[in-house]
Amino acid sequence: MAEKRDYYEVLGVEKNASADEIKKAYRKKAIQYHPDKNPGDKEAEEKFKEAAEAYEVLSDPQKRQRYDQFGHAGMGGAAGGGGFTNMEDVFSQFGDLFESWGMGGHFSSFFGGRGGQRVRRGSDLRVKVRLTLEEIATGADKKIKVKKLVPCTHCQGTGSADGKGGETCSTCRGTGRVVRTRSGIFGMMQVQEACPTCGGEGKVIRNKCPYCGGEGVVRDDEIISIHIPAGVSGGMQIPVEGKGNAAPHGGIAGDLLVLIEEEKHPALEREGSDLIYNLLLDMPTAILGGQVKIPTLQGEAKISITPGTQPGKVLRMRGKGLPVIDQYARQYGTGDLLINVGVYIPENLDKEEKALIEQLKDSPNIAPNSSDKKNFFKNIFG
Repeated sequence: MAEKRDYYEVLGVEKNASADEIKKAYRKKAIQYHPDKNPGDKEAEEKFKEAAEAYEVLSDPQKRQRYDQFGHAGMGGAAGGGGFTNMEDVFSQFGDLFESWGMGGHFSSFFGGRGGQRVRRGSDLRVKVRLTLEEIATGADKKIKVKKLVPCTHCQGTGSADGKGGETCSTCRGTGRVVRTRSGIFGMMQVQEACPTCGGEGKVIRNKCPYCGGEGVVRDDEIISIHIPAGVSGGMQIPVEGKGNAAPHGGIAGDLLVLIEEEKHPALEREGSDLIYNLLLDMPTAILGGQVKIPTLQGEAKISITPGTQPGKVLRMRGKGLPVIDQYARQYGTGDLLINVGVYIPENLDKEEKALIEQLKDSPNIAPNSSDKKNFFKNIFG
């Protein structure tokens, strides 16, 4: 299976392109590869579908943000940009847009499989999930309560009181489309439009369900289980396909977009995949060396302090940071725990403590020389 091309590359736009630039670029590609202009050209057909797939994602702010963060892996299925398998799907999705451009063409050949009926899609939902650094390090499974549109249980989502669904629309005879003749960029052509009576669904509800008003959906709470992969960071969105709002009359459910928020750790700071800990040593340990306890995400750990450790020194505990992930959420390493060393200088000493310090003051190993000064400031300021 060929690897998908970058959507921005497909449309020939920059990653910071505006919505209007993306729309203009798609129109240019749609005109270039339109089936009416390239009859029987399979390569043009594939490029037409490829451009439609790119536009479907990049024209939707939420899908575009998800694609920018996770690439093709963040799309997760046709509802989120999984691709168009045939021309029928393209025209059913963007038929109205093509019509506004005068690019309708011979739609009847493309809507034979489903009669041209429009399948409605539920809207996406966004929820915030707060994670500790410990949860980010290992990944987390969460159950969240979401108030959303769900299929009406009284009519099984059909919208009709008897649960059998709507009746065939008399205007379009169930096709969901009506034919109009208009002038377009390819000359006079017959164009199919969404039926104004049934909205493109091919059916109308005569005897509406009293519980949902004929929509087939009602608002209710739902408990949703989600898995957060290890290594995510604040601001990321994790898509959960099909867990958004249900669509009217048994259509395609939207997605649930899980926005990650990080809880502040009491001792550790995050810097990418690395963790930072600020260690403040007492003077005797800095001078004589010893062992100190360091907090990690896996519990406390002991590290050795070498005699004469200077303020500003950075110690490294390899592999004690957070997982490193790529745009497809695949882990390929682990960050480190960086320990910034500081030395505490007491401000208040009693007479005995001052006397001890005075005894050391004139010792040749206590006073710094020029080399010591150079190394010290290099550690502090780089």
